[in-house]
Amino acid sequence: MGKKEEQEQHRDERVEETGQMTFPSQEGEAAIHLLTIIGEIEGHDNLSSSSKTTKYEHILPQLAAIEDSRNIGGLLVLLNTMGGDVEAGLAIAEMIASLSKPTVSLVLGGSHSIGVPIAVSTDYSYIVPSGTMVIHPVRMSGTVIGAQQTYDYFKQIQDRITGFVCTHCNVTQKRMEELMMNQGMLTKDLGTILVGQEAVREGIISEVGGIRQALGTLHEMVENGKKKNRDSDKRKIK
Repeated sequence: MGKKEEQEQHRDERVEETGQMTFPSQEGEAAIHLLTIIGEIEGHDNLSSSSKTTKYEHILPQLAAIEDSRNIGGLLVLLNTMGGDVEAGLAIAEMIASLSKPTVSLVLGGSHSIGVPIAVSTDYSYIVPSGTMVIHPVRMSGTVIGAQQTYDYFKQIQDRITGFVCTHCNVTQKRMEELMMNQGMLTKDLGTILVGQEAVREGIISEVGGIRQALGTLHEMVENGKKKNRDSDKRKIK
């Protein structure tokens, strides 16, 4: 087996095992790394073998390696997730947000629950027209002690999530909480479903678009050699 075939086989195995790959760099250009957040975000507890999961212990070391790599110029994050572990999701979002290299996210299918902070953690974000985002309050499974401390803890977690989201996109905390506590949309739950342009209109996602737009924006940012100022309006970048 030649060197090229070995590289292709390694790349295929990497995609299959971790949902990641680095696009081969063109002459004179920095490489783009692809990261996928698919299925349920797995935290400290292992989910069943039949579940499609994203394991945060795979993602965090890779993000550190991307930051340290001289060959990788930018990160593209593809999301189609139902959400999952809050601590793991926030850890991934914080790592992406702290990268010094340009980052772009693209919501495909859906980016629900704790997937929302990950979607907005990048410098610029896209959602396909049929993509959805479900925004709802924090849930907790298992035994819950009916004490004031428990409710205070829930509130603390909720504030961490809304604080992160509002810092990295153009939705206000008041509006984010209104979307979370909406009683008129989900029949068995509180919350709001935003589809495509609605997520942009609410200021959560930067723009409606697909893979062409996402890669185009990322290549432009890499070529310019700088990240977008997070304090400015994300929708100003075209």
